Amino acid sequence: MPPPYVSTAQLLCSFGMAPSTLNVLPVRRVLVEGKPVATIEDMLPLVNILPFGMCTSLSNPEVASATAAALGVLTPMPCVPVPVGPWKPPSPTTLVGGVPAVCEGAICNCAWGGVVSATFPGSARTIVN
Repeated sequence: MPPPYVSTAQLLCSFGMAPSTLNVLPVRRVLVEGKPVATIEDMLPLVNILPFGMCTSLSNPEVASATAAALGVLTPMPCVPVPVGPWKPPSPTTLVGGVPAVCEGAICNCAWGGVVSATFPGSARTIVN
């Protein structure tokens, strides 16, 4: 099994201009290296997935409006993630409180076309058999 995503995993969005951090609430009480393990349900905006600085997606109405006002010059606007659907693919064998865990390589899509992925899962010493 690849390392699971845990609270403090470093995230990137394909349309974001800055990295972000995954925030996993300790409701399921499963820890790896002392940090809560993420499940496919940990994708709430501004709770689990924090902003990525500025958004550059023209699918985002704020970016499209600001770009139109600037006569077509791309004008990034503050990021407010809008995840659509759970993290995928889920771990086929690891459950956390009955919900599939999120492991390295998983992604989450944003309504504005961005793809959220992790550059570091937040856990490094997990033993994989």
